[in-house]
Amino acid sequence: MPEKQLFEYAVIRVMPRVDREEFLNVGVIAYCHLSRWLGIRYSVNAERLRALDPKLDLEEVIAHLKGFEEIVAGSEAGGPIGQLDKASRFRWLTATRSTILQASKVHPGFCGTNMEGELERLFAAMVL
Repeated sequence: MPEKQLFEYAVIRVMPRVDREEFLNVGVIAYCHLSRWLGIRYSVNAERLRALDPKLDLEEVIAHLKGFEEIVAGSEAGGPIGQLDKASRFRWLTATRSTILQASKVHPGFCGTNMEGELERLFAAMVL
């Protein structure tokens, strides 16, 4: 049996009105140092987000989430942050901020070698 690997994850939240502190989980970002893996999975449920704020600019939210995705991928479209090593990109994406798009505290976990499967499991449990 393969040895379990330590990984870290955070839930990505949309908080349309920071002053109200209401949020909706829309994604998960996960990082495993040992396997040098960084991944993100998200989904935008327009109806649920509009229930929190009917005036929310969904296109802007989606653009920011795509920016997160570009940073995770390490692409040039991710800008200077996207060019950092995976650990630094994960830390930047999960840093505390008071904007519409936020990350939960970082949580640890253990899994085998299938980080994609673990990301999907977390996504289903935390978002769907």
